[in-house]
Amino acid sequence: MIEQQKQKPEIPELSRTQVLVAIGATAIVLWIVAKLWLRFGNFPLFRLYWSPIDLCIGLGLGVIITLLSGLTYRFFTPYRQSADYYLEMVLKPLVLPDLIWLGLLPGLSEELLFRGVMLPALGANHIAVIVSSMCFGVLHLSGAEQWPYVIWATIIGILLAYSALFTGNLLVPIIAHILTNMLSSYFWKMRS
Repeated sequence: MIEQQKQKPEIPELSRTQVLVAIGATAIVLWIVAKLWLRFGNFPLFRLYWSPIDLCIGLGLGVIITLLSGLTYRFFTPYRQSADYYLEMVLKPLVLPDLIWLGLLPGLSEELLFRGVMLPALGANHIAVIVSSMCFGVLHLSGAEQWPYVIWATIIGILLAYSALFTGNLLVPIIAHILTNMLSSYFWKMRS
């Protein structure tokens, strides 16, 4: 009996413009959802204020997440395959200056929704951390075989949520998210 090899999912060929528009449109949709939730919900937006200490904490957390991501990528094959699929689809058509937008737009809009609005709306407790992080993880689902990437994004969501809770400042996860996206994308593009 001939054993069939498992086929890899075909990676859609997107243009640079399509990727940038998708990033921008997703950011706008997430921002609108956050604003509507705030408008019709009975809770405040998680605090966001300038603090040099929290900026440093966010930068440090971003570096730690990037290092953990690199180690996971190197030693956990299912995650590497899943990440490569997702990142090739998103990053391959982009040029290096586009990585600024890839850092800023998701970093701001995703943190506003998941940590700024959803976390306090769900009670700003351990259950809220888990639920908001799972929703964040599912946002990164791009195909049926992408579960390792979704699990990784959920774990990162937990780290980002606890960073907001422990510091009381949404600036920390925003900075960490932006830096992680930019550094991880840069390293992936340089390796590819």
